[in-house]
Amino acid sequence: MMSDEELMQKLEDLTNNAQHHQLETLRSILLHNGTVRYLQSFKGPLHLDPSTFTRVVPLSSYEDYVDYINQMAEGKDDHFLSVDPLICFFYSSGTSSSSMKPKLIPYFDSSLSKAASFIGHRGSVAVRQRLFPPRPEVNKILWFLYADNVTTTQCGLKVMAASTYPLQSGNATPQHLATFSSPLEVIIGSHVEHQMYCHLLCGLRNLDLIDGITTPYAIGLIKAFGLLESKWEQLCDDLDHGFPSNAISEVAMREAVTKTLGGPQPELANRIRLICEGNSWGGIVNRLWPSIRYIRCVTTGSMKHYYQKLKYYAGEVPILGGDYFASECCLGINLDIMQPPETTRFVMLPTAAYFEFLPFNMNENNVSKETVDLNSVEVGKMYEVVVTTYRGFYRYRLGDIVRVVGFHNSSPQVEYVMRAPKTPAEIVTEKDLISAVENFQLALRGAMRIEIVEFASFLDQESRPKQLKVFVEVQEESNFLEDKLEESAKIIRSCISPLESGLGAMYKVQKDKGQLGNLLIFILRPGAFDQLLELAIKNGTSASQYKPPKIIRNHEVVKLLEKLAYVIVSLDG
Repeated sequence: MMSDEELMQKLEDLTNNAQHHQLETLRSILLHNGTVRYLQSFKGPLHLDPSTFTRVVPLSSYEDYVDYINQMAEGKDDHFLSVDPLICFFYSSGTSSSSMKPKLIPYFDSSLSKAASFIGHRGSVAVRQRLFPPRPEVNKILWFLYADNVTTTQCGLKVMAASTYPLQSGNATPQHLATFSSPLEVIIGSHVEHQMYCHLLCGLRNLDLIDGITTPYAIGLIKAFGLLESKWEQLCDDLDHGFPSNAISEVAMREAVTKTLGGPQPELANRIRLICEGNSWGGIVNRLWPSIRYIRCVTTGSMKHYYQKLKYYAGEVPILGGDYFASECCLGINLDIMQPPETTRFVMLPTAAYFEFLPFNMNENNVSKETVDLNSVEVGKMYEVVVTTYRGFYRYRLGDIVRVVGFHNSSPQVEYVMRAPKTPAEIVTEKDLISAVENFQLALRGAMRIEIVEFASFLDQESRPKQLKVFVEVQEESNFLEDKLEESAKIIRSCISPLESGLGAMYKVQKDKGQLGNLLIFILRPGAFDQLLELAIKNGTSASQYKPPKIIRNHEVVKLLEKLAYVIVSLDG
């Protein structure tokens, strides 16, 4: 096992000669998997050099693999995508598709892939430990992890979130499990809100031992701290009694949490009451967990919206950025994890996969199919990431848009921008919408006390002319005049122009041409987007990997949200 110092030096060596390692990575992948059915379906010899490979094998999307994946899920595998044995499937996050159902990502038992992933995953730990060396006396992590929604395919293969594979596969060591503040029974429970509650309860029981709080995505911590705000009295009562409330009905979870609590804790409960009873939640993290050194989660892309709220809870506790990992493969590592989301950048890992970059322009129809390699990207330009992996994806369009912001040695440093539009007909991007809602929130704060907690948009292409709908959920404490809807609507209507100004050039052009009708804004009741979480989990998405959709493509979801609106506002009344 390499030491942290050796691992960091290895990263330096790899990025010093990134192009060489990229060529070797592609060669290694094709030597290993060159005989698979998918690759053999393309006419022409499959040479190992990039120019021939990219000429013979076309760019691909998930739809190009669906038939093979479905056959593998049924128990048939004639080396469709990999020569390695299939272990299980991973779920994608699933919220950006029109079906709101996650994709199945095959996970093969590949020693080459494990070696490629090792640098990314262990490097991430080394970067953190360089800033925060382990402390034997303060060694617990409050990790809001949900190893839930494990299903099986027709032939008995398990389907799960990539982040929970070590726990579900039995590969997690006792030493690893001992760092969690919650017992395993909480992590593998079957009710997300009950699991979240028990994570909080166990984290409070161990409050002097908590070194860090972590979850895959920022939204997970926003929901956890929101639950803390609403349930702190019950949590204190549970500590008083020494067992969780009767609402926690899962027997194994109740018993494990009761054991963790170790009997009634009246002094601890009173200590927490004194902190929480003032209902001052700014900086609550450091006041409840005095030994904590960091919070860690992904705060880039669609998670950027939650960063300021997370900062409010965190106070002086630093929020560390995550890495650039996907269910399909590792992509990049964050070497400067103290940076806020707007300056977070990832160094592409030249041995994790073979990378190509498809040029992307925000305000043009992106018809380019000519990619550039890792060595040919230009600083300041945006690209869609294309990967060829050890695990059965070849010239696969990942659907992520990144901007190249520099180089670390000879490997590109990129910032995550957004998910790529699904079709040229989409006139508003994730990035546009986030910017527009930030403008809208600022305008609203100047007019009335409304706090936006969640939002999404839908382009109705069936109406004539087309119409953009923006759904905005407001906080329960917002000063929304439900009994004076017309007065509230008038104030909101006065704030529409700042929102529209952020929606991007394509929106403006089509609006000016009369191809778009007036913008519709739906102000939703508190908790409306929680129903989308429930729908996503019901459809197979893991709670750990859930990312609320910003661009909605599902008509049923739109109908659901429309029913939950307080009021609908447009410029024409």
